[in-house]
Amino acid sequence: MRITYKAVGREEIYDDPEEKVRADFWAELIYRYSYEPQRIGVEITVPDRTPKDSADLVVFRDDARKDPFAVIETKKDGITDNEFSQAVEQAAGNGTADKFRAEYVGVVAGLTRRFLDFTGAYGALEREKNVIADLPAAYGKPQEFKYTKGGPLDIAAVSREDLITAIRKSHQTLWQGGKLSPPQAFSELCKLIFVKIADEKAKRKDGEPYQFQIKTHESAKALAGRIRKLYDEQKVRDPNVFTETIKVSDGQTRAIVTHLQEINLSATDLDVKGLAFEQFMDGFFKGDFGQYFTPRDVIRFAVDLVAPTNDDRVLDPACGSGGFLLYALDAVRAEADEFYAPNTSEHYAHWHDFAMTQLHGIEVNEEICRVSKMNMILHDDGHSNVVCEDALQPMKHLTAANRELRAGNFDVVLTNPPFGAAVELSDASWLEEYEFGKKAPKGKKKTREPRESQKTEIVFIERVWGLLKPGTGRVGIVLPDGVLYNKTLAYVREFMRERFQTQAIVSLPASAFAHYGTTVKASVVVMRRRADGETISDDEPTFMAAPEKIGYDATGRKTASDLPEIAKNFREFLADPTPFLPEEIVEEQPA
Repeated sequence: MRITYKAVGREEIYDDPEEKVRADFWAELIYRYSYEPQRIGVEITVPDRTPKDSADLVVFRDDARKDPFAVIETKKDGITDNEFSQAVEQAAGNGTADKFRAEYVGVVAGLTRRFLDFTGAYGALEREKNVIADLPAAYGKPQEFKYTKGGPLDIAAVSREDLITAIRKSHQTLWQGGKLSPPQAFSELCKLIFVKIADEKAKRKDGEPYQFQIKTHESAKALAGRIRKLYDEQKVRDPNVFTETIKVSDGQTRAIVTHLQEINLSATDLDVKGLAFEQFMDGFFKGDFGQYFTPRDVIRFAVDLVAPTNDDRVLDPACGSGGFLLYALDAVRAEADEFYAPNTSEHYAHWHDFAMTQLHGIEVNEEICRVSKMNMILHDDGHSNVVCEDALQPMKHLTAANRELRAGNFDVVLTNPPFGAAVELSDASWLEEYEFGKKAPKGKKKTREPRESQKTEIVFIERVWGLLKPGTGRVGIVLPDGVLYNKTLAYVREFMRERFQTQAIVSLPASAFAHYGTTVKASVVVMRRRADGETISDDEPTFMAAPEKIGYDATGRKTASDLPEIAKNFREFLADPTPFLPEEIVEEQPA
């Protein structure tokens, strides 16, 4: 496909990603900046440049296109910071050439843009003091700020693709090829997103500028200082999210502001934000960090099985990045759609009150805990109920962190506890307070000696039981198949039989977690906590399934899924298990 710039008689290949960026900005120069099409040169050769170079776009002052006003370099969206810096040098070199001196130069790479002022005393090598908020419109002067509330150019909601690109670029800026670990880099990004959202929601009159944006003739150091001040102010207002300072350089801060300043995160649709962050974190939490991320298809399935409502108090005691919490919130938002018209106060209250008061999370890793909080903030909201604690420590410590975290207080637990690790008595003296922290009595002895260690997922089973409401509390938990089938763990299954009614066991394929760095075979198990003194029946049916297709393969590639149909069958099973029972069992049932 080709594109023709008719006003200047230039034809280019439109399939080139850089050409699409140039075409979009060419249209902006006409319709937003008010420049005449015949004065916008395309692919203009710069005199006396060695080697020979061409400027992607040049805004001229005259119809003959001899007097350059602005020189613009366009690059495909998503280029690295180093590539962007090189483009700035290329644009500056073109725009300050002896026989081609322009007043302004700029680089446009999608939403990431930088413009420099070369009027007056600014020399050809200046890159700091001459940064401006935006290219001047109609041969005018640079404005102090580009974006103002309700003004000619306000920040706006964006598509999922644009949001993913902006997040990815921002993370690459902070990660710097490995100088920070992925969680550290994302934690720093979360701090800046925290400032961004707070700035969007701050009180300001129409026409007043946002603060999270580039300011004309402001150095990177001054901008970073202004952002840190906003962060410190917000940190005092909401101390539940961040306690540390921003730890990134001034240049990185400016780059992040450049990537994000145009986006209104608060106004961007919740589904768009959810899908964007889901796709980003799908690649982010892999390998060494796979333990903090459960595949979204598995999460959605577990939530569908347990079916939380806005009357339920919901907890994930190993919440990682917050996936189970967000899908529980999505389930309640879908419930609101059934009862109320969208965009009404009743609809909003139905799910927002649930997020603020009923939705709880615990995460032991502080960096990942902040990711979860930030995820909740982006989804409006509930972040104050996510606590950075070890969910297995004595209950009194959890209650001290949040008074709702107490025994028998939760209607629903949804979780994927860490597999393979062990709680060591030498590190956690409270292990012996658990039933699973003690050995079976030997011979005639009634006392039980403490275990030196116990598998983390096993201790979590007991902790989940303690948190659920007796008689009605239900859990959807991902467990390694060894817990369900290994002979040496029969004592665990006996505990589960006595304390829970197992309603469903869905065996996931071996590839379910391969994409995230582990090959442990696991199942989604749904159970109800028994009432105190409840009689156990030998006839209690359990729904069982073993899907082959779960929505993705071992490489993460999307596939068909059996999970929605299985969830539907399970709901029917709960209403009437008879159709799902073998014929010989049905025949034995009393009339």
